[in-house]
Amino acid sequence: MDNCLKLFEGGRKLPLVEEFYTIQGEGYHTGKAAYFIRIGGCDVGCWWCDTKFSWDPALHPLVEAEHIVEHVVEQPASSVVVTGGEPLMVNLDYLTGLLKQKGIETFLETSGAYPLSGYWDWISLSPKINAPANKELLERADELKMIISSEDDLDWARKNASLVREHCKLFLQPEWSRRETIIPVIVSFVKENPDWMISLQVHKFPQGQSHSLSRYHIYMLLFVKYFLIN
Repeated sequence: MDNCLKLFEGGRKLPLVEEFYTIQGEGYHTGKAAYFIRIGGCDVGCWWCDTKFSWDPALHPLVEAEHIVEHVVEQPASSVVVTGGEPLMVNLDYLTGLLKQKGIETFLETSGAYPLSGYWDWISLSPKINAPANKELLERADELKMIISSEDDLDWARKNASLVREHCKLFLQPEWSRRETIIPVIVSFVKENPDWMISLQVHKFPQGQSHSLSRYHIYMLLFVKYFLIN
């Protein structure tokens, strides 16, 4: 890991896992168009991670930050989401500086386990119990997004909510593989604690498949059943 990090010290080259223009699917900015930049490297090790392919930065090509920004401005994107992996394992000052020069809003998705770098319009913080967020990220976060796979995770959510600033948006997001069993727990909690909101990973609904509508309806019926009726 250390040898790989030296290759892109300063952030002028980044281990680029993937980049794409899409619709944001979770958290406060759900439904908004954004260009996603996924940076390789993560040692937090969440068992439920859906991007484990991004963990080893050595598996991904080093791409000059200028080239990434060129791809961004080819699209009608007004905002960029930098995610991972854990993107703060790389210094992001240079990349975000280039983006700001182009008038692009910059959004960060991070666990908060590493020191903050970069220039950000929005920070989405998702602390993990095995790698807690540092004080600066907790104080700077615009959005706290806690992944909930069991009822025990709610205690960890409460603890982090007590550490963020007053106007930070609070979200609980069901761990995808356990969504059908954990959504009722989350809904009950939010109804009792209305400062919290629910984040759903709508980008994971099947797309372009003949059966996608039925799956979509099943999932939304679950949500309506537990949130609007109970």
